[in-house]
Amino acid sequence: MNIVEQSKNYAVKAHRRVNHKYDIYDYDFHLNMVYEVAQKFIHLVSKNEQENVLSACWVHDIIEDARETYNDVKKETNQTIAELAYALTNEKGRNRAERANEKYYKGIRETKNASFIKFCDRIANVTYSKNNGSTMFQKYKAENKNFVTKIYTPECEEISVYLNSMFDN
Repeated sequence: MNIVEQSKNYAVKAHRRVNHKYDIYDYDFHLNMVYEVAQKFIHLVSKNEQENVLSACWVHDIIEDARETYNDVKKETNQTIAELAYALTNEKGRNRAERANEKYYKGIRETKNASFIKFCDRIANVTYSKNNGSTMFQKYKAENKNFVTKIYTPECEEISVYLNSMFDN
């Protein structure tokens, strides 16, 4: 089994173990959406890093939502994937602003390819909220300029333009 399949299986089991949902769906519905967005834009990632990035799409929320630790992720995958999952884990906080604070965004920007995965995550969330008439769509729209500014890296130019375009109509 390759590292992407291994990461997928690990993430699906971990999120199901804690009964973590995405709206009415098992959480792997969201993880698969993130993975599919990443496949669409994977050409932005160096060939030798693509497998780890696609793997990290599956485990990007596992520390934050499934009670797994950095060391758990490292043991089940590898250090690079664990670093990405760690960088994409929100801080402790009472509300959205406290959880996604400057330290969180700094960690994303400073971890190679974490911004790419975070863009994929946001595109998946925006797509779902837009298609389902969720109130989150307006929240994502209101946050978008600040969000893009906080995680932007030059190699993510194309994917950031795509995200911005999702709010044009």
